[in-house]
Amino acid sequence: MMYPVSMLSRLIDCPSMANIYRPTFEDGERPPGFRSPRARIGYELGTELIGASLWEVPPGEAAYLYHFHYSDEELVIVLSGRPSLRTPEGIRELEEGEALRFPLGEEGAHQILNRTETTATFLAISSHGRPDVVVYPDSEKIGVGERLPRGGGLRAFFRRSDGVDYFEGESPPGEHHGE
Repeated sequence: MMYPVSMLSRLIDCPSMANIYRPTFEDGERPPGFRSPRARIGYELGTELIGASLWEVPPGEAAYLYHFHYSDEELVIVLSGRPSLRTPEGIRELEEGEALRFPLGEEGAHQILNRTETTATFLAISSHGRPDVVVYPDSEKIGVGERLPRGGGLRAFFRRSDGVDYFEGESPPGEHHGE
């Protein structure tokens, strides 16, 4: 089959390349207990609706806080080591090659941690690119994020106890400033 030159040049000139065996980890220091390097493969590739991250979890550390999403469905594939999975059902050790799905809502609450003496590595893939609400049950926080393909955008965290009434700070129509 013959392909037009323009199509071949697009196939050959693929600017978005990433390699999980030579990851580019994010810069920045994380607090003790959460010092797990993360390479945002999806960002490197320029994906808009799929997130992909490679995590290296050193002994005694967790990849992230215990949480669940209302918009982003996630799956994890263990590449090496034997990390532990925390869910509402408890904690269990994972095997190399094991694949897991975390559905939306409370039943999808999870945390990956490493209780062994060797580094564990996993690939996390998620739906992405839509605004998301994330709940952190341990600390009673809620996170909201715009989830832009290149990062950035609205991102904020709140204590659940700081909730306000829907009508707080509002005025009846016609009583707004500038009317």
